[in-house]
Amino acid sequence: MDKKLEKLIDKDRVIYYFSEISKIPRKSGNEMQISNYLKDFAIRFKLEVIQDEFYNILIKKNASVGCESFPGLILQGHMDMVCEKNNGINHDFSKDPLSLYIEDDFLKAEGTTLGADNGIAIAYILAILEDNKIQHPSIEALITTDEEVGLTGAMSFDTSVLKGKYFINLDSEEEGEIVISCAGGLRANLELPLNMDKIDNSNYSKVNISISGLKGGHSGMEIDKNRVNSIVVLGELLDSLAIEFENMYLQKISGGKKDNVIPRESSADILISYDSLDAFKIKAQSIAKQIKEENIAADFDMRIDFDYSDIKSNIVFSKITFNHVLFLLMNLPNGIQSMSSDIEGLVESSLNLGKLKQEDKSINFEFAIRSSVKTKKYKIVRRLELFASYTDGKLTTTKDYPEWPVKKESSLLELVKDIYRKSYLKEPIIKGIHAGLEAGVFLEKISDLDAISIGPNIFDVHSPDEKMSISSVQRTYKLLLDIIEGLCK
Repeated sequence: MDKKLEKLIDKDRVIYYFSEISKIPRKSGNEMQISNYLKDFAIRFKLEVIQDEFYNILIKKNASVGCESFPGLILQGHMDMVCEKNNGINHDFSKDPLSLYIEDDFLKAEGTTLGADNGIAIAYILAILEDNKIQHPSIEALITTDEEVGLTGAMSFDTSVLKGKYFINLDSEEEGEIVISCAGGLRANLELPLNMDKIDNSNYSKVNISISGLKGGHSGMEIDKNRVNSIVVLGELLDSLAIEFENMYLQKISGGKKDNVIPRESSADILISYDSLDAFKIKAQSIAKQIKEENIAADFDMRIDFDYSDIKSNIVFSKITFNHVLFLLMNLPNGIQSMSSDIEGLVESSLNLGKLKQEDKSINFEFAIRSSVKTKKYKIVRRLELFASYTDGKLTTTKDYPEWPVKKESSLLELVKDIYRKSYLKEPIIKGIHAGLEAGVFLEKISDLDAISIGPNIFDVHSPDEKMSISSVQRTYKLLLDIIEGLCK
């Protein structure tokens, strides 16, 4: 273990618990082990615990002596993490522990996502639950599953067991900001029929095209940072090449790994005739250079590589399917669709083409759609339906979750603002975010909840560059303790 981390673990219980849960696989859909760890924690500390059929965990801690009459507090986060890794990293997220290390003020993981989104919530909650010196109202610690794939754990949870009035979500990623609203969202899949043809394989060379080196990132939090989408780049490249070379065939295509992550890598296999190969090599490099120059400010390290080899199969996309693929990649909406008129600088609606997957009989274009205005979310869906219809495809939607509207009067917000001013000697930033937060799900189910979301500084979430500020973790934990104690006054 990293020596700096080892020393920090010995003196900081939040970092200790973060290190402990980093040893446990937490991929969305593979949360039984971490859920059981949390259940065992509660049993060890003699706390009431509920583990439901979806592996959501609710741990209850009675109020401190003298705080029994104050309204209860719900502390909430999620246990799953986005699992991304760099090329060449031998890591199995289904069984391998994360390899943590410290670099300056940051906690990072070797070649993979850190899981600070939302492992830090678990670490905060466990440190609070084990500490009997804190003055606090009754606490209900709710840690949900499958947040990263559509908030399905939260949406499935039976809220009738919750009694608290105040709700603090711990899934925000910027210290000094108090989040009071978020976007709703859903997942959409455009399924394009895949028809194949055979060609004479004696006169063709195979070319593998790969796009890599992009920043990627969270499709909500980073959608306004002009991050380049590798699938979109691949479409532009293929379209430019297809214009120049009529005898080019598409054989295989893929891109991205998750619909809620801006894709960093994509690839395609094409066939080009030997007669055109020399001209193709020159033109391909020229187009690649142009694309990189167009995007150099946004993604300086973009790589576009071409690997030439003999073909092993003469099965290719039919011309109609190839044309439909090009049409969709060049025209499907992607990125910011509208900005908020109420909150300056806030993205109101967006969609992210996060994954392109070739199946036996179809090509799937997978999207994460977000909006803080429900009707605009469904207008984006309608646009995708029209694209699907035009190309003889089909659009399906899943995991539709609600937005979190601004609450005009909030005693919790006023308390937190006052504590923040005393701790930081400045005003906090009150904001809405374009990402989805589970607070929206619970507020829709329990209308009288008073909710906020806070968290420490976490950067490059949903990418292997993810890092979390240790000093910010510590300051935010102190703020959280002050808020909890403030609820008993």
